[in-house]
Amino acid sequence: MNKRFLILLIFTLTIISGCEKDDICLLPTTPKLILRFYDNTNPTTTKSVERLSIWAEGKDTISNYKSISLDSVAIPLNVNATQTIYHLKSNSVDGNLANNVSNTITINYTTTEEYVSRSCGFKTIFNNVTITSNAGWIQSFTPNSLTTINNETNAHVQIFH
Repeated sequence: MNKRFLILLIFTLTIISGCEKDDICLLPTTPKLILRFYDNTNPTTTKSVERLSIWAEGKDTISNYKSISLDSVAIPLNVNATQTIYHLKSNSVDGNLANNVSNTITINYTTTEEYVSRSCGFKTIFNNVTITSNAGWIQSFTPNSLTTINNETNAHVQIFH
């Protein structure tokens, strides 16, 4: 009886030790485009955009960016397309609809997928990124093109207003 129990115990321990714990994805996933806003008259100083609202072409306003004041934003790019269009609305006067000013920024890119891990799967890397903007409250931005967006550690684009 003791031999059977001992064999069963060894067999059970072997099976349990061979199993892996469920992985939890703690690694970064597909990066967002980070925009940082600066004062046009003093380009080294960040400047919040008053009553900023952001929405993608054909979509509702992004809930985190609806009539708020921020000096930087992180917006997702469409991984299933090669272009994302965003509308940025500002109202630095009084919040009245008549005083809203808008800009449309168009981001073009190519995508590649990169394997992260079994638990995280793949993340999308954005390559050959180019950005254009129509006339509006944005005075200028830099850079107009990026080689790649593969992390969220720093701002990718500086917008001067």
